[in-house]
Amino acid sequence: MKNKILISVLSLSALVAVGCTNLDEQVIDESLEAQSNNIVESFVAPAYGPLPDAFTHTKNYGMQLISTDEAILPPRGSGNDWYDGGKYIELHQHTMTTTNVVVQQTWDAFRLMISRTITAIEKLQPLAATDSNAAKALSEMRALRAYYNMLVLDYWGVAFKKDSVGQNSQILRRQEAISYIESEFLAVVNDLDNTHGPGRISQAAVNGFLAQLYLNAAVYRDPYGTPTFSTADMDKVIEYTNKVINSGLFSLSAEYFAIFDDNNHSNKELIFAIDQRQDLNTSHNRLGYWSLSGSQYPLAAFPKANGTDGPAITPDFYQTWVQAYGSTDPAQADARFYKENFTVPQNLKDLTGITPANDANHYFLVDGPTYEINRGIQRGIQWGLRNSANGQPFQTLNGQYKIYPMIEQRNGFTNYVNHVLEVDLEDPTHKDYADGYRVSKYQFSRTSDTGRNRGNADIVLLRLADIYLMRAEAQLRKGNAAAALSDVNFVRASRTARPSVTPPALTSINLNILNRERGFEFYWEYSRRSDMIRFGHYEDTYTSKTNTDVRKRLFPIPQTAIDGASSVPGYLVQNQGY
Repeated sequence: MKNKILISVLSLSALVAVGCTNLDEQVIDESLEAQSNNIVESFVAPAYGPLPDAFTHTKNYGMQLISTDEAILPPRGSGNDWYDGGKYIELHQHTMTTTNVVVQQTWDAFRLMISRTITAIEKLQPLAATDSNAAKALSEMRALRAYYNMLVLDYWGVAFKKDSVGQNSQILRRQEAISYIESEFLAVVNDLDNTHGPGRISQAAVNGFLAQLYLNAAVYRDPYGTPTFSTADMDKVIEYTNKVINSGLFSLSAEYFAIFDDNNHSNKELIFAIDQRQDLNTSHNRLGYWSLSGSQYPLAAFPKANGTDGPAITPDFYQTWVQAYGSTDPAQADARFYKENFTVPQNLKDLTGITPANDANHYFLVDGPTYEINRGIQRGIQWGLRNSANGQPFQTLNGQYKIYPMIEQRNGFTNYVNHVLEVDLEDPTHKDYADGYRVSKYQFSRTSDTGRNRGNADIVLLRLADIYLMRAEAQLRKGNAAAALSDVNFVRASRTARPSVTPPALTSINLNILNRERGFEFYWEYSRRSDMIRFGHYEDTYTSKTNTDVRKRLFPIPQTAIDGASSVPGYLVQNQGY
């Protein structure tokens, strides 16, 4: 009884501490274990809470994506939509300043995430000695803190060592930061299990993070130099990827795009992801709609839910697919490039003589509940639902929905939406609303209340394909090309849901091919910048970007952070080149 009373008091204080006011259903004599779980969860949940917001297009997602050769976001139209003070132009051209809003907001979001884990650790430590649930949660929070610190190290070259809210963080860099993050992962990995699903840090996730840490350690040790990948580090990558693979808990998805569907929480390829199943205000669908045309309405149920004419892929990135498949259209060669969910009838494809003014009968019909836009890289004239004005009902016939070539009405003109390859930041003829091939990788959520907010697809942060390709890279850097080729081809051969476009086996492998393969597998995710740095391509010249300054591998520490730490001389030093 004494223990039950203690837990009840702790439960009440814990709930108050995290702002929960729904105390009406407290059951005095519920089991000790149930009450313990409630307390533990009240400390753990806030540490995961900021993740959806931090990984939005205006924060981490945009910062990672637009700074690479995969994506470009030009100002569009005469009104310069998406100019936004030049913040995305700076990211793409590697001319970021210490006041770049995307960088600043991502920094703030990550600092909040680390702070939440420290609070959880401090609250859980007194309970961990006598409560196994609290002890396991404590290990989970230490692992989550280490993961957040690894991201900050990757982006800004620093890590924060801090064990209680009242302390000042110790700023760590280079090997000191690597050693700290490594020690935290190693201290807790064997305390964790794999029972919670991909939305929580697990033993498998930590093994995967350790592999990432060792794979990138050469860059972290010397962020501006030419990385030297030691055999010892590569052996560690192989060791920890083997642990994940040999666990038998995960499998590669036969349908590539199912990895990014609404119901992907149960997809066995996911190891760690941002859990968006709950109907929370922080969950979002931005990864589904950011790149889409503003004339694209992916859901028949939501006539206000459209794309935003955001980023396009660069012509350079598209050419990597062309180089790989030559005269064969990559859509016909690789299941990762494109998935056709509806087919335009052959007799309608020729638009010669057809204009928006005379195409009233140029449509075909689909069932609304099953209508799904095509996925992957979208090129050329786009077809979809049509309404007379945003928010008005879509055009129908006998209960079915009419699918037309999509039209855009902008600045006094009306044209069909035609995604052309050429798009850049300089030529005003290359930044029209429709310019640039677009990406629909994440499913446009079918379960939210508006089509935009409260998306239901988990945001994928670590999956099994990455485990195999990390192991392949480690083997290749050690000189074992045969083992590397085997892992790469295993991933390619796994995409069997549409057998005609299962990627064919590669006959050889080198670092350039492996870098290209990672681009095919992980485009529009969160790894391209780190990959480009590791493979020595971040300083390359590509569409609208010529800056070759190696100091731009790290983002600037926001001036607001520098100013905030000014009372402690030398505490937070700006990165080189800013």
